[in-house]
Amino acid sequence: MTGSDDRQIAVTGMGATTPLGGDVKTTWEAALAGTSGVRPLQADWLERYPTLPVEFACRLAEPVTEKLKVPEIKRLDPSGQYALISAREAWAHAGAPEVEPERLAVCMASGIGGLYTTLQTYDTLNEKGARRVLPMSVPMLMPNGPAAAVGLELGARAGVHSPVSACASGSEAIAQGVDLIRRGLADVVLAGGTEGCIHPVTIAAFGAMQALSKRNDEPERASRPYDVDRNGFVMGEGSGAIVLESLAHAKARGATIHAILSGVGVTSDGYHISAPEPEGKGAARAIRAALADADLAPADVIHLNAHATSTPVGDVAEAQAIRLALGEATDDVAISATKSMTGHLLGAAGALEAIFTVLAVRDGIAPPTINLDNQDPKITLDVVGKEPRKLTGTDRVAVNNAFGFGGHNVALAFRNAD
Repeated sequence: MTGSDDRQIAVTGMGATTPLGGDVKTTWEAALAGTSGVRPLQADWLERYPTLPVEFACRLAEPVTEKLKVPEIKRLDPSGQYALISAREAWAHAGAPEVEPERLAVCMASGIGGLYTTLQTYDTLNEKGARRVLPMSVPMLMPNGPAAAVGLELGARAGVHSPVSACASGSEAIAQGVDLIRRGLADVVLAGGTEGCIHPVTIAAFGAMQALSKRNDEPERASRPYDVDRNGFVMGEGSGAIVLESLAHAKARGATIHAILSGVGVTSDGYHISAPEPEGKGAARAIRAALADADLAPADVIHLNAHATSTPVGDVAEAQAIRLALGEATDDVAISATKSMTGHLLGAAGALEAIFTVLAVRDGIAPPTINLDNQDPKITLDVVGKEPRKLTGTDRVAVNNAFGFGGHNVALAFRNAD
């Protein structure tokens, strides 16, 4: 489980702004306490669109005004604002590594991008005319806007990348960061995902797909992965970012190493635009690929942070994928479904859940899964219930799954630092 320092990637910094907290520390504490981030929507557009099927979501726990200056807020779409907040925390947490700009890269993804800016610009055009459209509209709405903002903040010149793979985007950005370091194209990469699109358009659109829970009478119980009464996901917003560097580079500068990102697996289903391959074959290949890349066996895995969105079909397909990939070792793996607390952060989900996985192997504790009152008998997994669970052993290996519309599958394998 060691591998060469050139292929082992150190996680040396983490940052986040989420429905549970304004940074990693408060988010992790709230997750371990089993806190629900679901809140009734307070938006003025609820009255304007009375036919919207959902009146709740997982909005940020801390307003951006607590972390950003007014000019920064004005020149960035919400997705860019959240990315900048998480990136700044991650960079500071890593000790602001001294690295040549030509050896520093950014991979910051978004599944949907600057939706707010796109729609507001369209409204401005219709209501006030072309002369009132903001000159910064394009940089704000473009999908690579958050990555560009972070890249400019850090002065990165080894590449600024924005993989777009729906709800697997944040994880694919991390995988891309690993690849840049292993190929020798960068020494340090800031990678993650961001999303800020809780809007009547997305609520109406996801609602039309029957993808959202409509439990308006008890919203804090709406996100319930694996429970027999789950009926869809809860939309969330936020961002997560991690700092990656080769293990050799991190050791050379004396950095604090929070975990090792040992393996990545990226596959696609080639099956359906929105439904997972029902037997979980594509997702299973991603998990197997991550373990093979890390030179790990299924029996090495003791924890898995699942994608687990709380949709009836998706949860079952992922459970089958996990069992297909891990075989008999599945029964010894503690499974956490943290979207039960955070909701589904779409393009940021994989990045935030990668942070949860790093913290789980570092601290030796698996976060809880709330709202699991009656586990679906089709899901034969050892799910961590409403209380966190201690992870025993000195070698702690965990996998993080992320999937997206279009059949995107990403698995990341982490282990605790030596």
